Amino acid sequence: MVIAIDSAQSLPTEDQALSLIEAVIAQSQAEAVVVKLTGGDSALSRFSSNQMTQNISETKLTLSVTSLFGHRSATASTTDLDPDTLRATLRRSEELAQVAPEDPEFVPLLEPQTYNAAVPAFDAATASSSPLVRGEWVQQVTALSNQAGVDGSGTLSTEARLRAIGNSRGLRACDRTTLAEFSFTARTATGSGSSWGTRTAFALDQLPITELTEQLIERSLQSRQPRELSPGQYPVILDPAAFSSLLPWVAWNLDGRAADEGRSFMSRTDDQGKPVGSRVREPLFSPLVQVYRDPAHPLLQLGHFFLQDDGLKADRLAFIEAGVPVTLAYSRYWAQQQGVEATGPLAPLVMTGSDQSLNDLIAQTERAILISRAWYVRYVNPRTLVVTGMTRDGTFWIENGKIVYPIKNLRFNQSLPEMLQAVDAVSQAQRFDNNVVPGVRVKAFNFTSITDSI
Repeated sequence: MVIAIDSAQSLPTEDQALSLIEAVIAQSQAEAVVVKLTGGDSALSRFSSNQMTQNISETKLTLSVTSLFGHRSATASTTDLDPDTLRATLRRSEELAQVAPEDPEFVPLLEPQTYNAAVPAFDAATASSSPLVRGEWVQQVTALSNQAGVDGSGTLSTEARLRAIGNSRGLRACDRTTLAEFSFTARTATGSGSSWGTRTAFALDQLPITELTEQLIERSLQSRQPRELSPGQYPVILDPAAFSSLLPWVAWNLDGRAADEGRSFMSRTDDQGKPVGSRVREPLFSPLVQVYRDPAHPLLQLGHFFLQDDGLKADRLAFIEAGVPVTLAYSRYWAQQQGVEATGPLAPLVMTGSDQSLNDLIAQTERAILISRAWYVRYVNPRTLVVTGMTRDGTFWIENGKIVYPIKNLRFNQSLPEMLQAVDAVSQAQRFDNNVVPGVRVKAFNFTSITDSI
């Protein structure tokens, strides 16, 4: 094995990554083998009380080898890419695989895939971004906070990522991508007002850092001295950042196996409560709800395969059209059991928005609660997809198209399918992590108590 990559140096090229994988596969003595190379460079600047508090960075590459003998398999991994260490890691996976129990859900290795031709976004300036560059942005943010008399804290981070995979059937794939993320919390001097926001992009210069900072400072000042509002059912407008904490729960539960086994809100049951299929093709949600998977979306431009599914292609796939679920997620094993095509995860998630701003939605609303953040969201009932959580960092009462005053934060217990059924307006979509979602107006949302959170 003569191919070597220095894991402490910059991100490998696609040729370097696949050549290393090829060399490891060539040394395998197993009946079949899968080799993955993942990692890259990550850096983060943290600030608090309007001053820089931390600069950290990490460069790490991990090579993992899964060896297979029949239906037995085992994986060994290393972050030391020295040829001798790689050879020892390969032998270790082979030794473990021969004594491992058989996998009852075994599926054979994937054959070579035909992937989307779109090239993932890789921004060289973001990949090489220095602490000085991030510090200059943080300096602008803290200067705005000081000027407004608020306490600003948050993070600004960048990543350059590599994902590569190969197997003994000839499958090969590699993606190189970049990511930049900004998160900011503005807290008023008295501590009674607070706001929070975050945005993600594939390039640092695409983040609306100054614009978002100014918006959040203004919202924190507006949130001072909140009034109590009795718990109950109210119309709401969910900021895109808040909605991005709720919509993924629906996508996670659009799972074919869970539906077929009666464990999902998508399960159809008979009079005895036994599962008899799924609710695919039923009009469950508002016609405004259009959700799909699209790694090549202009705001995302991510990779074109699923690493956790051993290289399965990640094409564009609609899963809610005009409020109607049209497909569910099928793993390779469950697809094989059901005689359908494997889809892989329903991610990254994209929901279609409109050309309206959040302020446009507010201006068109007679009365509602504006939710800036949905925090600490957890299951109440996984079967019906009822969740609980709290509002935080700026919750407001809207009346006659205007924000009229802040209100104290509330706990909610909400059925997410019912929430999507009640959507009657959407705003422009924005990127949060690896999802693209709009803000939404919902006709009825259930609040159960007042909380002490800020």
